[in-house]
Amino acid sequence: MGETKKRREPKNALVLMGSPRPKGATAALVDCFVTQWHDQMRPEDPVQIIPAYEAALKPCIHCGYCKHTQGCTYDDFIPIDRAFQDADLLVVASPVFCLGFPAPLKAILDRTQQYYEAKFSLGIQKPVKRPKYALFLVTFGSSDSRGAAMMEEQLRLVFHLLNARLEHTIMARNTDTLPLDRKGLEDACQGVLQDFKTKMNATNRG
Repeated sequence: MGETKKRREPKNALVLMGSPRPKGATAALVDCFVTQWHDQMRPEDPVQIIPAYEAALKPCIHCGYCKHTQGCTYDDFIPIDRAFQDADLLVVASPVFCLGFPAPLKAILDRTQQYYEAKFSLGIQKPVKRPKYALFLVTFGSSDSRGAAMMEEQLRLVFHLLNARLEHTIMARNTDTLPLDRKGLEDACQGVLQDFKTKMNATNRG
């Protein structure tokens, strides 16, 4: 009898959507990514979008609960924790607000403190077990990319806790005055997903 071919596990993409505008530049950039995901990946590979403004998480209150017990004193993070645990590709999509993240998205990022405490206070080396490929999609109204650079640095810290590595950043500049270059952005997303598939295949072979 021949060898039974190993069934390929679905690859999961998770998008944290930071904009309050369902038809704004950030939403359009996310749509470029999702379009390419469906074109490049298989039908069984799901993509989940979590709009931060709809999730409306409570902000971290630095209560110390997660220093002593794995998890958070608030249970509103549980669905997002599940999504983090399951994701193979993690996308953070955000406009630049005052050189940083919009408050609802920042609340999600701050709540990853529970993974920091799990690792450094509770001794759990990998609070998020599945390694992840990470992508940052960022939009801003001017040509000044300082805010995007500051946000990248924050994400590198958060991604480390999520067992993720920031592989690419795709920027849409001058969105206050210029139309979105959808073709260029879709091409950039296509390149990212080709790189993602290459690295996932190499990991699977290893």
